[in-house]
Amino acid sequence: MKRVEAIISAEKVSTVNEALRNVGIGGATILDAKGRGKGEKPQVQSGKGTRRVSAEFSSRANVVAVVDDSEVEKVIGAILETTSTGSAGDGKIFVSTVNEAIDIGTRKRGPAAIT
Repeated sequence: MKRVEAIISAEKVSTVNEALRNVGIGGATILDAKGRGKGEKPQVQSGKGTRRVSAEFSSRANVVAVVDDSEVEKVIGAILETTSTGSAGDGKIFVSTVNEAIDIGTRKRGPAAIT
């Protein structure tokens, strides 16, 4: 099993969720987040004797899905298709191994817990 985690623009959550459903991924967790990329600096806005620093962090979303190894590329493809514009700031995808999963309600373990 793998955990696929994507940090994306908050505006893309609905589109990514729909794309994941379209490729057969039933479960995902969405977390609100704020973040900044490497080298990003706060934006400074000036006007008539005032200087205002806008937020240093952008609104982001953290999309997490734990899937069978065979579904990882489908998840990555769905996320890339719906979020990539080809420019910096589109986000990141991380893939890590999940050693165990347990469904609390049914007490199923392993791959049966994520289906």
